Order: sequence, then C-alpha cells, then structure tokens
Amino acid sequence: MEAASGSPRPPYQPARPGRRPPLSDGQPLPRARVSGFSPLTLTGDHVTLRPLDHGDLAGLQAAVSDGQLWRLWYTSIPTPEGMAAEITRRLALQQAGSMMPLTVIETRTGRVRGMTSFMHIDRATPRVEIGSTWYAASAQRSALNTEAKLLLLTHAFDVEGCMAVEFRTHAMNHRSRQAIERLGARHDGILRQHMRMPNGTMRDSCVYSITLAEWPSVRAGLRFRLADHAAGSSAAP
Repeated sequence: MEAASGSPRPPYQPARPGRRPPLSDGQPLPRARVSGFSPLTLTGDHVTLRPLDHGDLAGLQAAVSDGQLWRLWYTSIPTPEGMAAEITRRLALQQAGSMMPLTVIETRTGRVRGMTSFMHIDRATPRVEIGSTWYAASAQRSALNTEAKLLLLTHAFDVEGCMAVEFRTHAMNHRSRQAIERLGARHDGILRQHMRMPNGTMRDSCVYSITLAEWPSVRAGLRFRLADHAAGSSAAP
C-alpha cells in the first residue's frame, strides 16, 4: 500500500529492546522503580519537616488557633479539640502505607507551624500527592511555606523518582488554588462531587500536577522566590 502522496510507505520497524519513549523535552524516561516514602526528616534554613508524632499535639493545637483555621468552611482543618483524633487518623494511614504525615516546624525557633503529608502514594509508578497541608496564619505566604514545598518536591522527584506530583484543593478555595498555580503546577481538571465536607456539603476538587519534565523550571522558580524572601528580610529595618 502507498501513502496518499503516492510515495511508498516506509516499512514498519519495531522499537529496539530496552529503548524507552521520550519525555516531552526529548529526554528518556528514567527506569521505573519501586519508591520508598519511608518516614524521614527534611531540614532547610526556614523549615524542618519531621514525622508526625502524638507529642506534637500541644504545638499543633496552638498553630491551628493562629487564625482559627478550622472556621474556613471550604477546608477540613481540625479544631484544637479534634487535633488528637486527626493525628491518630494520619498515623493510621501511615501504618497502612498510603500516607507519610509530617509536622511543620520553624527551624529557627522550633515552633510547630502546621501539618503536611505525602499521600495517595503510588510506589509502582511512582507518583504521589502533597496534601492535607495547613499552616498557622502567620506562616502563610512566607519563606517557611516556600521552602517546605521545595523540600517536599525535591524529595519526591530527586530521591523517590516520581514521574508526577499532584495537588488537590476545594474548587472554592481560591487562595489555595492561586498558591498551587504560583508553584507552576498545571490544572488537570475538577473532580465533581468528590468528597463530603465536615459541614455536610459536597466538595468539587481541583486537581493540579507537576510532571518530571516540568520539575526543573518549578525548582528554579521556588529557589528564586526563596532568594527574594531572603532579600526582603535583609532589607527590612
């Protein structure tokens, strides 16, 4: 059979054994491997992320009271009274292998500033979601927040070898959506009527992701923002 132009169609050539399809930037995919996501501590100049522990209860209760974060109807942030149960829930998911919960600590002061986690861990692909994250109001939009994302993404891509990292948030949580978009994550879509909120309403979840091919530019952006934070701090009286 000939092609539409009339020229002979080149014979089919099967892919050579061991050859892998390229990424969008032309680079070959890394070999698949089973990811670990074992409990660990990630430390930076501004923030330390360490495994969640029941001993963090008092610090987390104080952090969540900074801004009374549980009052935001479009979030699932626990109340101070519900914090012990939330710690237990996350540690149970860790035991099941689907979450690696972390406590957010301000490196300089040692103060507890919030919670975050690797969750929905797909060790075979590998792929992971960074989620169930909240910070004390005074720590939001800070160098602490920026560095936490840099530490988490660096571990996911450079240590665990993830092909993609996902973020999800309530469709009505515009501040969270803007923060995710500032990272350089792309909007994948909306999961409609995805989950029931504590107040009984149904949540539509916005899904974002960063792929391995996009990671270098995202990393550069986060490093630039950290340098900008540092420059602003040094210029402050």
